[in-house]
Order: sequence, then C-alpha cells, then structure tokens
Amino acid sequence: MTAAAINGPRLLACLAELGTVGGLPGGGVCRLALTDADREGRDWVVGRMRALGMEVTVDAIGNVVAVYAGREPGPPVMTGSHIDTVRTGGLYDGNYGVLAGLEVIAALRDAHVRTRRPLAVAFFTNEEGARFAPDMMGSLVFQGGLPLDEALATRGIDGATVGEELHRIGYAGAAPVGTNRVDSFVELHIEQGPVLDREGVQIGVVEGVQGISWTEFTLHGVSNHAGTTPMHMRNDAGYVAARVATFARALTQRYGGNQIATVGALTLTPNLVNVIPNKALFTVDLRNTDGAALQAAEAELWSFAEQAAADEGVACERRMLARFDPVQFDPVLIERVEYAARAQGRSCRRMPSGAGHDAQMLARMCPTGMIFVPSVKGLSHNVKEHTEPADLVAGAEVLLQVLVELADRP
Repeated sequence: MTAAAINGPRLLACLAELGTVGGLPGGGVCRLALTDADREGRDWVVGRMRALGMEVTVDAIGNVVAVYAGREPGPPVMTGSHIDTVRTGGLYDGNYGVLAGLEVIAALRDAHVRTRRPLAVAFFTNEEGARFAPDMMGSLVFQGGLPLDEALATRGIDGATVGEELHRIGYAGAAPVGTNRVDSFVELHIEQGPVLDREGVQIGVVEGVQGISWTEFTLHGVSNHAGTTPMHMRNDAGYVAARVATFARALTQRYGGNQIATVGALTLTPNLVNVIPNKALFTVDLRNTDGAALQAAEAELWSFAEQAAADEGVACERRMLARFDPVQFDPVLIERVEYAARAQGRSCRRMPSGAGHDAQMLARMCPTGMIFVPSVKGLSHNVKEHTEPADLVAGAEVLLQVLVELADRP
C-alpha cells in the first residue's frame, strides 16, 4: 500500500464543480460531444490536469491524455473515461472515472510519491455517441480501430461533422492517433445498473463488456387517410415499426440469459393523428455477452423486419450504426481489482458490464480492467443519477491501490 490517500471532499467538490458545466435546471447535465458545453468542460478538466503538473497532449480526434511522470520512462499505466454526456445526463457517468483518476494523481502529489512507471489520465472524445455515431469513437480511433478520416467525416444528428466541430471548439490536436503505447488501463465507473445497489455490494469487479449492435431501420410506406383506407389496403410504415419493436422484445424472452433489446429512437412521418405514416425511422439496440448469440439475434431481427415490411407492402432499409463484439478483460487485472477491494475490507462481486465503455476499446491494445461502484436505484443517463459519496470515495481508493501496484511492479 502507498502512503498516499484519497481526499474525499476534494473529489466530491470536483465532481460537483464539473457538474455545473452544461448543468440543467433542477439537476443533471447536458454536455453533448463537441458542443460549447463540452469545450467548457474540457477546458476545466485540462486546467485541473495542468494544475497537477501533468503533461497534457491532445490528439487529432480530440482525446486528451495527461501524464504524471514516473521515476523511469516508458509506457504509462493509464486510467480515465469521458466527460461528454447524453442530453439528460447525471454528474457521474464518465466524469467520475476522469476526476477520480486526477484525484489519484493529487493524492500522490500530496504524499510526494512517484511511481516507477508514469501514470496517465485520459478522457476520450464522444464516448456516448449521442450526437455522433458510433459511441466510444475517440477510444476506438485512439487504439487504431477506426480510421481517423472516417471519424472526422462523421455527420451528427444536427448536421455538423466531427472534424468541423473539433476545429470550432479548439480541440483538433496535433498528436497522432493509432500509434499510442499504453502499459495497462483501468477504468473506474458507476455501474449504471441496479445490481450492486440492490445487493448492497460496494465494488463491482468487471470481467468484461457485452457485445453491442445498433441498427437503424428506415421504412417507406404510403400516406393515406386514416378513416377511409381499409386495413387490408394499407402500406403502414408505423405498423411495421411496431411489429419489429415487439418482435425485438419477444426475442429477448426466447433467448433469455443476457440478451437485451431496446428500441430507443422512433420517428414517424408525417406524424399526424389521422394520417397513415409513410415513413418510420427507428433504431434497435441489441446486446449480449455471448458473441454467437448476439449474431444470431441480429440475423433474426433483420429477417423479421424484411418480412414484416414485405407483408405490408413497405420498403425496408437498414444501416449499422455500431457493432462491437463482447470483450473479456485481462484475468490478472480482474484479480488485482478484486484483491485491492478485499484488502481494503470492501464487499465485492464479479460481474459483466451491460453498457459500453472506453475500456473495451483499450482492451485491444493493452491489459485492461474496470471497477464499478453502485448506482442508486440503477439510474444512469438520467438527471437523477446518484452514487453515495462513500461509494465514490471507496471506488477511488481501490483505483489508487490498483494503479500504484501496476505502476510499481518490477
């Protein structure tokens, strides 16, 4: 164990202060990627990094990495997450992992401790994917899994491109991407689910991340009068969308286990009470820890959508928005997290992550692990997202121990 100690009040104060950037009336945060609010949040975090004496670099996709030098040079042991949010986000999703990482550095500085290897704290661009698809874009580019030019050309829901917005907010950095060297990566995050809270467990030892498949469907039918068109003579895009949505829910019941399906966005045109929709645009989010099952679920969904559309005389188009295979984290890091939690007298359990995280991208390039702390009532992507202060501090203390052990190992 290191002599350094987490300063809980300082960590909580930083979380509260960053939470005012893009703050919503009555609570919560809206800091969509590469907006003015994101720029203000980035500036605040970079200022904190520099105040801790860290060397800050910004790469061409806008990822920010701050390094705290070690006693010896070499690839850093890295932690971090993201600071962009969904439109109605909370204070902790992503932000906690970044600010807890900076609190680890502050604790080491307070104790005049330098680890053998350098330590790095990063925040990655557009983790949420709420404005630009796919999610986890910055970390995907960071480790070479998505061409930079393709990412920069991505057009968001408001018509702007990633490249344009990076330049506009001043975060189109000069550092190269896809050539990074990282010793290991540990991400601290709120669970975003109900398991730890309901079971009264302090620390989640994350074993891996579910595979994710996002499909966007566009259905083209024929608008007509809702009162005069017989049911058997309709080409109703809205009806087909509803059939696909209910099929997706039924599919999860048949597959069981960890299969999840969500229709999260749906737009009907012309969206009038007495007009048959001539267009439906909607998304289906499928997730599973089993890669083969996820692939089978995709195939079933796509086949059903095509048949349902044909039955109604509606044209069906589909587009993949994101596709990530399940990821298993490094067994040694899983054990290190579990050991640190138990050594500190904290209850813990092994578990998968149901949400996507930057850690699953970093796992392609270096040994990677994750630490979860409870989300009260399982709420996240919600202005009422909350984690108890004691749990926030506990997670940071586990992170401190794991990072120091990794950075000081022979």
